[in-house]
Amino acid sequence: MKINELFEDVITEDLRYEFKAILNQENPIKWAKTLVAFANGNGGILFVGVSDNMEAFGLSLSEIDKAKNLVSIINDRHIFPHIKIRYQLRSTDDKAEKFVLAIKVESSQSVVRYREGDFSEIVYVKGDGNTTPATPEEIISLSKRKYGVDDEISEILYEEDNWKGFLNLCKEYRENATAPTLKELQNEEIVSKDGYVKSGFLMFKDDYDGDDSLICCRLWKGLNKAGSVLDSARYKGPLSQVFIYSLRFIERNTRIGWEKTKSGGRREIRSYPIEAIREAIVNAIAHRDYSINGTQIDIDIFDDRIDIVSPGSWLLPKTYEEYPLGSIPSIRRNKIIAACLDIANLMERGGTGFQTMVECYKGCKSEKQPGVLIYPGFLDLRLFDMLYESDLKIELEDLSDKEKVLELLKIGAKSVKELQTILKYKNRGEFLKTVINPLIKEGKIYRKGNVKSPTTLIYIS
Repeated sequence: MKINELFEDVITEDLRYEFKAILNQENPIKWAKTLVAFANGNGGILFVGVSDNMEAFGLSLSEIDKAKNLVSIINDRHIFPHIKIRYQLRSTDDKAEKFVLAIKVESSQSVVRYREGDFSEIVYVKGDGNTTPATPEEIISLSKRKYGVDDEISEILYEEDNWKGFLNLCKEYRENATAPTLKELQNEEIVSKDGYVKSGFLMFKDDYDGDDSLICCRLWKGLNKAGSVLDSARYKGPLSQVFIYSLRFIERNTRIGWEKTKSGGRREIRSYPIEAIREAIVNAIAHRDYSINGTQIDIDIFDDRIDIVSPGSWLLPKTYEEYPLGSIPSIRRNKIIAACLDIANLMERGGTGFQTMVECYKGCKSEKQPGVLIYPGFLDLRLFDMLYESDLKIELEDLSDKEKVLELLKIGAKSVKELQTILKYKNRGEFLKTVINPLIKEGKIYRKGNVKSPTTLIYIS
């Protein structure tokens, strides 16, 4: 009998499954390292009574009792912290005389080590069908994933002159328009009592240049990534800086509409409420998994929506759809980064940030409501364009030609030829002389490409 006849999901040894014929009492490290590696990963199952070629021959009940007792002893004496284990039996014969023992190991919240003697401890990690000692780099990455990357005390003393960008951010968004005092930072545990900053606060330092702060922004033509990229930018550096730059990128690449009021005036209507955009970017920065190397936050603007994708698995016990709209519980992956955004008045302490986004879309149809898409290792926070395919049109009739160009470019970049056609100029030279060139000179728009080409794109500054 093959193991997949007893456990249908088991195809071969991989990151979640491993087979052992017996548990060797004389050399327990041979199999105990697998239990440690499972605990350091996402959990897994060690099947006992199964050969390397997946033949489930099984063990007697007395042999299984000995195996379980041996696992308990090794877990108590050699594995630290102790791992959580559950057992399951499946019979391999009609008489129920032989059984496969499934040892189910839960993922640990701590880094698990195998201890041999007083001074020898080894961290094991699981590969695809093998188990190996973790390298120093893997141990660091594992520690970050287990404990977070931002709550370690650094050797850097806090000096206001080195955090000017963060302090200015606080002044902009705090109700009293003041910078936090050292005492406030210490109360939030962002800075230690003796003045040393936590590792998460280093990511707000003015000279921070780590790749893990990278945010990639793109404006797409169309509804998916099959279209051309109309505008793009890459921002990295202090988190306070990449937040501001990303916010500006979205604001310059999304449109503003107008509708006439009953009094004869005009009321501004944005594709995306400023508060919703701000909350979405803050959420991505606060909750991304900074331990995943080679990744970044991606902001993609399409005709009908914005997708803000950040690295990191879904931390809550239920799926997004199981929570009532706007009532997602607050759980923080990065304690200090979240505290820094808290103190800048950018992040809601009570976890009401998503509720703020929902409130911004109050009155919109259900399909326009903000949502979260969950992918393996990534989260996509999606906001929909409130003006897309709606009856709200950009009112141009009461504007000057220069104002019309600026309003049109708020929707997205356009070529000189497109703008000339919309504004009904017959002579291209006249259009450039009276409208485009003066706006460029005033710094309100800019041109990318050949000056003489009618297809050169014009962007709003």
